[in-house]
Amino acid sequence: MGDKRPTGAAGPSGGMSGGVSGAPATGAGGGISNGVSGGIGGGAGAGPGGSAPEPAESTGGAEGPQPTARRLATLLDLPGPTAPQTPTSEGAGAPYGSYLPYGPAGAPGGEVGAGSAEDPPCGLDLLPAPQRLTALNQLHRLSERLARARGLAATLTTLLDSGAELLGAQSALLVPVARDGAEGHPPLDPAPAATAAPLAGAAGSPTEAAPAVCGPAGADWQDHAGHGPMVGLRLDHAAIGALETIPVDHGPFAGLLHGADRPRQLLHADLAAEPDLTPRFREVAAALGLGACFALPLITEEEGTLGAAVWFYPTPSQPTEQQQELVRSFISFAAPLLAGRLVAERGRQATEALRRGLLPDHLPYLPGLRLAVRWLPAGLDHAAGSDWYDAIVLPDGSIGLTVGSVSGDGPGAGPASATGAASAMGRIRAALRAYAVLEGEDPVSVLGDLELLLKTTEPARTATAVYACLDPQERRITLAGAGHCPPVLVTRYGANFVETSLSAPLGMLSCWEAPGVELNAERGDLLLLYTEGLARRCGPTLHAGQARLRKAAADAPRELRHDPERLCAHLLSCCLGTAPEAVEATDDVVLLAARFE
Repeated sequence: MGDKRPTGAAGPSGGMSGGVSGAPATGAGGGISNGVSGGIGGGAGAGPGGSAPEPAESTGGAEGPQPTARRLATLLDLPGPTAPQTPTSEGAGAPYGSYLPYGPAGAPGGEVGAGSAEDPPCGLDLLPAPQRLTALNQLHRLSERLARARGLAATLTTLLDSGAELLGAQSALLVPVARDGAEGHPPLDPAPAATAAPLAGAAGSPTEAAPAVCGPAGADWQDHAGHGPMVGLRLDHAAIGALETIPVDHGPFAGLLHGADRPRQLLHADLAAEPDLTPRFREVAAALGLGACFALPLITEEEGTLGAAVWFYPTPSQPTEQQQELVRSFISFAAPLLAGRLVAERGRQATEALRRGLLPDHLPYLPGLRLAVRWLPAGLDHAAGSDWYDAIVLPDGSIGLTVGSVSGDGPGAGPASATGAASAMGRIRAALRAYAVLEGEDPVSVLGDLELLLKTTEPARTATAVYACLDPQERRITLAGAGHCPPVLVTRYGANFVETSLSAPLGMLSCWEAPGVELNAERGDLLLLYTEGLARRCGPTLHAGQARLRKAAADAPRELRHDPERLCAHLLSCCLGTAPEAVEATDDVVLLAARFE
């Protein structure tokens, strides 16, 4: 680019003859010429010395020069703008033609940026150079913002918000495809059976297809008559629910999710006046204050149709050609990125289902005792260990309760090693259950056997644990701990730690041994077992977090202490805030409560 400079300064009759400009040329000696096709600096007139300028170099071939916007996009390494629609005999009947990320709709597979002498300037090519460069910079900034979004939920929100900024829209909606698409596109891998939400009306049929698109963690992505549940931007649940009542083939994304004759885009400039809209669509739009909408499909060559994005305006309006071109370029970049996020989300959900499957699927019922538990796993990208809990009904009618944590330098240990630690946790928990059934009334023996197993089969790992044997009839508690946080006993007089004797974690000493603790409880007393992750997230230090947890339990209202479920929710709210699952942490959180009736 540096060897394409003008041979001299501009002549007196005009400014610099070369440069980046979208304005038409005024002649060889007047104004700034449209010289982008010759590179930055290709002059249109001679310098003061009379030397002729270097010939313009065009990358568009003999057909003609490249449009300005494509040249700028190439220089900035940005997605190229969409070329104008060229009607063909095959696509003459389609209002927008087939969907293409780049290039004319009538030229699938055409080379990106290849201009044609017959293509009139359109979209960004009509803007002056400063405005065009500003628009491309905005596109680049929003693309980087989308690429930096972490997780599927953040990606969906950023995609809708960035599109609304490009279009000047007020709200938006993303509609995922619930099943594999048509047109011969390879379908998305179905979500794992352990994590996929059951389809409406499936009735357990093994031949029913699983949803192809998996949503954010905790979302119920069921089939909604051909599409997945909608993800909204600045639309509340009531508004999204109302939009879901519009039939899929007659709503704001009609035809974008299925079919070989999919339109390139959908634009309804006046939802109240367009005669082709269904009465239900107009009714919902009027109730929600929607005046216009613009929709694009989300498609990749590998996965096919992912869904559609729809942006709404509060009044009848229409985005400009430049805005439409920018958002099409943005969506062509966003669709493959979204496909990758979906694949990652399915893997994360599969791993979370595996981790969840290593823990009890329910707590046992025992007369005279009520149990409740909370388990909040840390993110797989940050966790270096894995916590467990268990409740085992013993042959003598008592129950064994245990919580613990596995860590260490085993295979795959270290940062983001939750998968390896979870598998070790499953093995250790299974062994502990066996020891509890055999000698569960003696917590010291149970932990001693577990320590021997850990040193023999998991020599590179350590574990902390507390095991308690509760007799509901006698209201007796016998427990022992191995380097674990002390339990909290909540009584009518307050809350106090049950201090187990000082002991090392399992697997650290050549011979582990610690005496057990036995105490009697009263009716209404509550025993709280928890892991270190909860204490560390309750305060700046481990001891500060334990003290805060004890105080929160002591200050809990009486009606909450009568219900272990409500008490667990109250303690997590006090210690972790209103959205504990949103906290990015490196430790799992386990809280197990048992109340004597």
